[in-house]
Amino acid sequence: MTASDRAVTYVPPTPDGRHVRVLLVDDDPLVCQGLQMILEVSGDIDVIGVVHDGDQAVAAIQRWTPDLVMLDVRMPRLDGIGACAAIQQLPSPPPVIMLTTFDLDDVVVRSVRAGAAGFLLKTASPTQIVTAVRDVDAGRGALSAASVRAVFGELSAPAAHDREVARTAFAQLTEREAAVARLVARELSNAEIARELYLSDATVKSHLSSAQLKLGVRNRVGVAVLATLAAAR
Repeated sequence: MTASDRAVTYVPPTPDGRHVRVLLVDDDPLVCQGLQMILEVSGDIDVIGVVHDGDQAVAAIQRWTPDLVMLDVRMPRLDGIGACAAIQQLPSPPPVIMLTTFDLDDVVVRSVRAGAAGFLLKTASPTQIVTAVRDVDAGRGALSAASVRAVFGELSAPAAHDREVARTAFAQLTEREAAVARLVARELSNAEIARELYLSDATVKSHLSSAQLKLGVRNRVGVAVLATLAAAR
């Protein structure tokens, strides 16, 4: 019986029957085995491929067409940040969750600018891992304001280099763009931000798009990360 068979037997899939198809990219086979077990026990997540270096990620995506990719930050030939940037060049890139110990000073900023949609510490619990995959697949991102605080709590404080880069980038925003970015970091939707700031949904989207461009990030997760870092002490 495969791991997937066991998952369906013991844990029912989501009500709509949809399964998230995940590609793992990590140079440690034991990490890959552990992640596969955790994910497939969820009942609605299938690991459809595993490769062990970042330079294999694009070809693996083209072969297996996953819904989501989990990338280790540190790999011998091409690291996760380089692989994430390469993935973004595909016509329809799948979202990427970075796997990291967060022991590199500028890994957060470099990852969001490469296009990462979420982050997980390698010490994350099985529940956190499964929730992150589901959230990113649903378009919510896996680095909410709460999880940003959790990640930085593991570090005691954000790296000084990250804070400085974020503040320099944030200084480029207009007052309205900065206000929208801060509310994104508080996990508000565009509609909620519009009500909070007495703006139209279209205006919020315009400010958010402009903020993403100025901050050099590709998605709401990047905006939330830099807003949180810019406010960190």
